[in-house]
Amino acid sequence: MNKYYFINKFDTNVINKQDKQTIIIYRNYSTEVQDDKIIIKIKKHCKKKSIKFYLSNDIKLALKLNLDGAYIPAFNTDFNHLAYSFKKNFVIIGSAHNLKEIRIKEKQNVEKIVLSSLFKKNKNYLGINKFKSLSLLTNRLVIALGGISNNNIKKLNLTNCHGFAGISFFEQKNL
Repeated sequence: MNKYYFINKFDTNVINKQDKQTIIIYRNYSTEVQDDKIIIKIKKHCKKKSIKFYLSNDIKLALKLNLDGAYIPAFNTDFNHLAYSFKKNFVIIGSAHNLKEIRIKEKQNVEKIVLSSLFKKNKNYLGINKFKSLSLLTNRLVIALGGISNNNIKKLNLTNCHGFAGISFFEQKNL
């Protein structure tokens, strides 16, 4: 089962504690322009550790820097990337919270859909039953997101998810 860890800064200690099934997704929404130098540092460090590295919300830059993939957030409904040519193993994943967003991600030609929120009771809360129902409405692989912890990780077996994503799970794991 793949694990997707969202980071917003470069911290070698955090990356060093991840295993090879963890995919690092760098998403820094606090700055409008991505810092290529930081992204290259993260890429080099991930490569040393045999960890895949994706960039959020900038497919063009991910391709230019020869990263493993890209992540398209739910709020990004753009289709410009469909005109790009991709290397063989470049993976695009996207996130969604409802059926309308799932259909947009399918049209954006993502391979996997991060569906949230499975356990975290926020405005996008789905719960196990609604999560399972939505995941059956797409032929894309589904990744669970939201409130996953050591206490409820076994409940992922009740869903038909391909992996899980998060922030706090990985920080909690690394304390």
